[in-house]
Amino acid sequence: MILAATTNESLAKMSDLLIYSSMAVYTLAFFAHIAEWVLGSRSKVGRTAAALTQRAAGPTSAVTVQVKQAGSTAVLDKPKIVTRSAAGTRDVPDGPGAAGGTVKGDLYGRIAVSLTVLAFAVEAAGVVSRALAVQRAPWGNMYEFSTTFSTVAVGTYLAFLLAKKNVRWIGLPLVTTVLLDLGLATTWLKTPSDQLVPALDSYWLWIHVSTAIFCGAVFYLAAVATALYLFRDSYESKLASGGTPSAFARSVLERLPSAASLDKFSYRVNAAVFPLWTFTIIAGAIWAGDAWGRYWGWDAKEVWSFITWVGYAAYLHARATAGWKGRKAAYIALIAFGCFLFNYYGVNIFVTSKHSYAGVE
Repeated sequence: MILAATTNESLAKMSDLLIYSSMAVYTLAFFAHIAEWVLGSRSKVGRTAAALTQRAAGPTSAVTVQVKQAGSTAVLDKPKIVTRSAAGTRDVPDGPGAAGGTVKGDLYGRIAVSLTVLAFAVEAAGVVSRALAVQRAPWGNMYEFSTTFSTVAVGTYLAFLLAKKNVRWIGLPLVTTVLLDLGLATTWLKTPSDQLVPALDSYWLWIHVSTAIFCGAVFYLAAVATALYLFRDSYESKLASGGTPSAFARSVLERLPSAASLDKFSYRVNAAVFPLWTFTIIAGAIWAGDAWGRYWGWDAKEVWSFITWVGYAAYLHARATAGWKGRKAAYIALIAFGCFLFNYYGVNIFVTSKHSYAGVE
């Protein structure tokens, strides 16, 4: 028994070491992403402005081909794919990405992704070590939830990259957020490994909390895309109206995907994970019935989980309503994600409820 306790203590220390090591690697990835953005060249604003002045006119093709005359030989450029949005709105090509189409910028971007993969592997090993140390699911308190949440968020991002999705632009805000999350977890939320309180000692911990973590991670990626959509949409509107964006906007925003692409990405991600969030609330209610003898008691955590559900339901409804598409719907999505964040940090830290077992020591 003493040997088992010693082994668990060693695993807990190993987990802490791995989490700190992952923070060091994430920091290197952060600087590599910064280098990618700094070294990436700006594309010409005039070219972007010209694209913005083109309006959808009936069933025109979304693929354009330019012909270059080289002597007596006609050379076809690679077709440029334009994201087609709703009728009457802008049709704008996606930006070249953080690297700006430069070889050096792309090199640092690849280095950043490689470091992110390494950091993810180290952090995941830390989460597994914590699980082995406590001999249960490694999300029984805020510290464990935070480390697992950032691991899942990075893993989801890497899964998108593996699926050949154009999401490398999320890398810098993601790594920055992960460092803030882990910094908060290791300084303010750090909790010694311990056994669960009786209410948590259930197989529903694996089901309910794991789905909540995954939903939160995916909601986060969608929230980043939504926030960037608002900036990019303002940038495109300014160009379309003949305005001159700032040098910062020309350097950063024009390298992002078009507003239509960002809007489409955030909508698809939110819509895909919303049913799972619904299941998360239902699973929590079933767990509450087993633990406390009632399925719903208007506890603070239950209330804010439902408010978050209502927020995302309102967003999806707004997307289906003509007058609320675009920026209005985006604001609702950000408010819904803000509700999710308050449900985690605000309720657990500032509100006394049956879920106070996840509080900070």
